[in-house]
Amino acid sequence: MKRLYKNTLATLTGTSLFVIFGVILISSLSRYLFNSPIQWSEEVAKYAMIYGTMFGTTLCYLEGIHIRFSFLEDMVSTKVRHALNVISDIIALVSGCVLAYSGYIFMMKRGGIQAPGTGIQMYYFQAAMVIGGVCLVIAAAIRLVDYFQSNTLEKGQ
Repeated sequence: MKRLYKNTLATLTGTSLFVIFGVILISSLSRYLFNSPIQWSEEVAKYAMIYGTMFGTTLCYLEGIHIRFSFLEDMVSTKVRHALNVISDIIALVSGCVLAYSGYIFMMKRGGIQAPGTGIQMYYFQAAMVIGGVCLVIAAAIRLVDYFQSNTLEKGQ
């Protein structure tokens, strides 16, 4: 399940980057070769970047490749390091819940506004906060379950 979730996040992150690249490329070519700018291109690229950030951040967190101060981890014992990792995962879980909830409140209050470039309601773009929060909660839950399963296996041996 963890591998499927990682693959899904990687695919969504890559798709977001592809959309950004494609929209900016087409927009630039249209603007400079045909003197005909595409009005909605900046808006779509901006929101694709936000979605990509949400998916990519979650993927980095899940794989443990996010930016952190590992030299501090190296100065403490293994037992303390494991405790700090669990605390970190609990904080990520709570942060994901807060992000999803606050994103939902924001989306419900301001989502009916139409985006100026695309004419699409902002619900679709603002849902990125909710989706990112839910993705982070799932990733934190997976990490916590993995930690407790590996800890249980070590004690059983």
